[in-house]
Amino acid sequence: MLAIDQGTSATKAVVVADDGTVLGLAEAPLTVQATPDGGVETDPESMWASVLAAGKRAIADAGNPTLSAIGLGNQGETILAWDRATGAPHGPAIVWQDRRSAEVCNRLIDHGPRLAQITGLELDPYFVAPKMVWLRERVDRSLAVTTTDTWLLNRLCGAFVTDVATAGRTLLLDLESGQWSDDACSIFDIDASTLPRIAGNAIALGECTHFGGKVPVTGACVDQQAALFAEDCRSPGEAKCTYGTGAFMLACTGSTPTRSANGLVGCPAWMLGDELTWCLDGQVYTVGAAVGWLIEMGIMAEPADLDRVGGAVGDAAGVTFVPALAGLAAPYWKPQAKAAFTGMSLGTERGHLIRAAIDGIAAQVALLAIAAGRDLGSPLTRLRVDGGLTRSNTLLQVQADLLQCPVEVYPSPHATARGIAAFAAIGADTGANPGAWTPSAVVEPSISSEQAAERLAKWQAVADATMGH
Repeated sequence: MLAIDQGTSATKAVVVADDGTVLGLAEAPLTVQATPDGGVETDPESMWASVLAAGKRAIADAGNPTLSAIGLGNQGETILAWDRATGAPHGPAIVWQDRRSAEVCNRLIDHGPRLAQITGLELDPYFVAPKMVWLRERVDRSLAVTTTDTWLLNRLCGAFVTDVATAGRTLLLDLESGQWSDDACSIFDIDASTLPRIAGNAIALGECTHFGGKVPVTGACVDQQAALFAEDCRSPGEAKCTYGTGAFMLACTGSTPTRSANGLVGCPAWMLGDELTWCLDGQVYTVGAAVGWLIEMGIMAEPADLDRVGGAVGDAAGVTFVPALAGLAAPYWKPQAKAAFTGMSLGTERGHLIRAAIDGIAAQVALLAIAAGRDLGSPLTRLRVDGGLTRSNTLLQVQADLLQCPVEVYPSPHATARGIAAFAAIGADTGANPGAWTPSAVVEPSISSEQAAERLAKWQAVADATMGH
């Protein structure tokens, strides 16, 4: 299977054997531009070029095998305007971190409770529909405005389709039925008939000729739900967190759609055949992005400094970092929140700032996990983790300490791609099982529950103060 993981800063392509072995791998970078007014954009044609380049290089790296299926993962909340007749994009893609649609959310704020009841989501610029409204007000009304997966799948195999997990990121999907909601669409003045068809995550969508021969496209999913599937979090209470550009904590709720009472969002995880599985979802917008910012500011030289410098100090010496560089998501939903370092003195060293950043990232994820436990009725008993920052032993230890449960490290940096490959294999009915795994490390808590609660309370007090509560 060729699994294409189209991400925020790069497209990764992985050729996966039937037993899950990675045969070939390639990555093509993608440039993202931030603007002073809260915009975050990328070039769609560069995105498409990265999909083709990564896919072809991964196939070559694997020795040019015959492909049985192709799957596509996507960023979830990134959108673009495009011409369905020609496939040509119009203007830049609006990336999931873009905050300019906050004005749309403010206009529709009275509809927030109704939208939460229908869709399971918060009315926030993070999700798709406010971005769609914002963009539609600035482009020709004849253009399609969709998530990037629909456009990419159209180019790959001619389909006008989105998968149910990606549709669940829009604020337009009925959480119970997994179909477009006419009520939600009417709130955003969107005609449901103009939206792409909703499909399951493992189903034939069309044939692709871009990678040699005719290969069926049989898997599609938003990135985080694909990682949840890959990490075998398929029973209620099983949870994972991916530490990428942002951090994304998802907890499976099984066959029960759950509307969070604790600041998370409920959404479809995947649909196999006619069977829907749901999950709870919480987000930290800037994690890898916060590390990148620390490097740009000269506080860190490279990500390895998380352990080399931040791990060399016993604690943050009273410094607290709230990494709200793109606002705060769950459980706060404060899109206008700003980042802050507090508690500094003449004795503050670079290591303390880096350690405070680690603590701030881990604190936000811990609060998401605690919220998920409350919604589920019992605390999480473990958290499975993946992503680039899991290379930091300091972060993993702090995370286990604040969670007060074991942290199990996924042994591959390709969780999303492996999930996509698994969906593609199921959709093509190949009989493959690319999902089996065992943790590469298990990190246990090293402090008491009382100490963990005290540290979280201190961080939360600073976060509340920075938001002006």
